[in-house]
Amino acid sequence: MSQQIDPQILGEAADWMVQLQSGVATEEDHRAVQNWRNRSPQHAQAWQRAEAILGDFRNLPGAIATETFKRVNHNKGIGRRQALTRLGLLLLAGPSAWMAWQHTSLRQWTADQHTAVGEQKSLTLPDGTRVLLNTASSLNIAFGPEERRLQLLTGEILITTAKDSARPFFVQTEHGTAQALGTRFSVRIDGERSLVAVQEGSVRMQPNTGQSLLIQAGEQSAFSASTVMPVTSLDAAALTWENGMLLARDMRLADLIDELGRYRSGVLRCHPAVANLRVSGAFPLRDTDASLRLLHDSLPVTVSSLTRYWVAIEPR
Repeated sequence: MSQQIDPQILGEAADWMVQLQSGVATEEDHRAVQNWRNRSPQHAQAWQRAEAILGDFRNLPGAIATETFKRVNHNKGIGRRQALTRLGLLLLAGPSAWMAWQHTSLRQWTADQHTAVGEQKSLTLPDGTRVLLNTASSLNIAFGPEERRLQLLTGEILITTAKDSARPFFVQTEHGTAQALGTRFSVRIDGERSLVAVQEGSVRMQPNTGQSLLIQAGEQSAFSASTVMPVTSLDAAALTWENGMLLARDMRLADLIDELGRYRSGVLRCHPAVANLRVSGAFPLRDTDASLRLLHDSLPVTVSSLTRYWVAIEPR
């Protein structure tokens, strides 16, 4: 297991990385970085982490990483140290988060059907079932003579099932299955659980291990690999994404930012000082910049950015 790295050292690694990627680094800068790396095992490990994250950034569209580092180096709108602190947050996240991101991306883009961040896609399956894929979603389709099965790998789908009494319809996630019983319902993978919301009919949720549960129209629930959560009334906001809107009712700002972040590429952060502000309103998901402007105009916050792919919501 890798040792805990001093945050101060991680901050220094971010500073040096920005300097080397700025386009104006000198031979003296490169020698200084080498000397810094050799100071201790923690310095060397911090630099390895910084290089790994830089490599992942370069896999994003439009050479976002290089542009971001250049703007950090020359940005006059925010302090250089403040910008470096944001880069340091990625270093603090550690390699496991980035390895998980790479694994998820590979599964998503090799799936039978997938959507990019901010994209939605409507499908009609061979039996007439209609499926709407939400942002950054992916699934595999397995229809056979005895059953119809969708394997949801990432993201969220809304399904309106076609009648077929001979073949039951299942949505499989890493946590278990949801069996449709004449139904219009959604399934979303949310970390260590799968969320199910039922508009019509009913759905039987079955964790990989543990008891199953039947939920009816107007209800929602969730299940992990071993546990089914209590049933609650369907939240009207749960499916407004179908119409391109996020409906917030007394929602924490940090939670709203997390939701908006699902619909835009790059990093979208909420400062802890404003995380607990309460927000109500309707926010467009197909134009997240407009949603961020609404927040800026209605709350004591400011929206600062290095590029479109690196945005922070901070106290005004």
